[in-house]
Amino acid sequence: MATEGQSEYESILCVKPEVNVYRIPPRASNRAIRAADWKLDAPDWSGRMRVTARGKVAYVKLEDKISGELFAQAPVEEYPGIAMETVSDSSRYFVLRIQDDNGRSAFIGIGFGDRGDAFDFNVALQDHFKWVKQETEFSKQAQAPDSTPKLDLGFKEGQTITLNIGQSKKKDRSRPQSSGGFGLLPPPPGGKLAPPPSSRSTNHNTQPPAGGSDTGFLLDLDSSNSNSAAPSNSATTASSDLWGDFDSVSSK
Repeated sequence: MATEGQSEYESILCVKPEVNVYRIPPRASNRAIRAADWKLDAPDWSGRMRVTARGKVAYVKLEDKISGELFAQAPVEEYPGIAMETVSDSSRYFVLRIQDDNGRSAFIGIGFGDRGDAFDFNVALQDHFKWVKQETEFSKQAQAPDSTPKLDLGFKEGQTITLNIGQSKKKDRSRPQSSGGFGLLPPPPGGKLAPPPSSRSTNHNTQPPAGGSDTGFLLDLDSSNSNSAAPSNSATTASSDLWGDFDSVSSK
């Protein structure tokens, strides 16, 4: 029932407000169809064209502009095909096979005054039948059994597997450090490592030797006292000399 409901649903593909209908002469089997053989200046009927789709079949319907009454319709089951063909001398004209409810068919010519309307009509049918082709391929793939061989990843009878987990850790531990790492270089053979010159100069200039900090501090005090005492002695000597001068002057 769902399939029948979907087939009865009708969608609109394209609508053009102006289309002309022409009676065409009998077709010659060895000659291409030409629109120049029609009476293009005197169309036999003019109206509106509506292209619809019901399932996989497209319908080209020619209707009255005002009342919408159906003049003729052409079921198109494939495109390009016998139901609708192009002419050899123009892109605005087509040959259409119309059918009535009794199954009778006839060929007529249709044409558009605007080239863009003819292009839209052609593309609407092409897009519909591209969709039909894709749907057909999908349905075939869904119905066809999967014949590709499947990969068997199971263990056979008596088959075992071995995991070497400890070996990778041993390799990592025994791996030597690269020269670009932070490891210490080995000492030179037969000698001791001398301290870097920067460390010796730094210890000499900035840090006092361990265990002698109090002694150095007292030595600094003694030196400061000795330096400060020197000017006092000189001052005493100068003062004694000064009083000596006064004594000598008074004795005279």
